[in-house]
Amino acid sequence: MAKWRCIVCGYEYDPTIGDPETGIKPGTPFEQIPESWVCPTCGAGKDQFEKM
Repeated sequence: MAKWRCIVCGYEYDPTIGDPETGIKPGTPFEQIPESWVCPTCGAGKDQFEKM
């Protein structure tokens, strides 16, 4: 599974870790995260992420 980087702040979403603080379980691919999810660091939307 690929990692994704926020182009606004540089936060990296790692699917092996997920984002447990917002309910995204480890093993969740970026493509399966709800569209309403935002970067936990800066609040940017999913459209502000690029595949690494």
